[in-house]
Amino acid sequence: MTFSICVHESYTDDEGEEQDRFGVAVTTRLAGVGTLCPFVNEHGAVATQSLVNVSLGERGVAYLADGLAVEDALEALLRADDGRETRQLHGVDGDGTFAFSGDECGDWYGDREGEGYTVAGNLLTGPEVLDAVATTWEAAADDDPLPARLIAALAAGHETGGDKREELTVQSAALKVVDTAHPDPATAPYQHDLRVDASETPIADLRETYELAVQSHETAMELYEDSYEDDAMDEAEGVE
Repeated sequence: MTFSICVHESYTDDEGEEQDRFGVAVTTRLAGVGTLCPFVNEHGAVATQSLVNVSLGERGVAYLADGLAVEDALEALLRADDGRETRQLHGVDGDGTFAFSGDECGDWYGDREGEGYTVAGNLLTGPEVLDAVATTWEAAADDDPLPARLIAALAAGHETGGDKREELTVQSAALKVVDTAHPDPATAPYQHDLRVDASETPIADLRETYELAVQSHETAMELYEDSYEDDAMDEAEGVE
């Protein structure tokens, strides 16, 4: 049904504070993948796929917020899931990775774990799809924005073969990123939560949507930055 990548990276912000980013990008030859598979908060990122169990993603990131390590959190959820052999579940936290593919997932299926990232997919043309996603992620320049690197990794997997069900022309793609510098979705950058729910070219459309979101944010800040700063100050003054 799907292939996806979960990532974690640390960085130092402009004030010299250590921060973390977590992200997921996913695509499939069905509509609406962004509603089902990617889950992210300021503690980690999780993707649930194959025969999707949304609660694995929801509870997975909740467990990470409670302080569980990703391998403990996701393995505990799978042990309690009677359908675990039909699932793929993978993710990252600030310290580790976890990837699982049940024996009843659609062929070809598999997963990869690397430093700070995991990749998984099922119903693919072959292992080269995941290899391309992983290799592209590892080779990406760190100074490129995380959403752009996630889209590039998806594009590499798709171009290598991707989901093998070519008769399904309506597809979807999504990305989600959470940064500890601004974990509240209300104040996160526009380009950190994007979806293309139904398209014949979802990854190209996701890239265009991302580029337009960046452009929109830059234009808004150029025109209305003072207003945004005044709003933020008003909110701060209202807090006791």
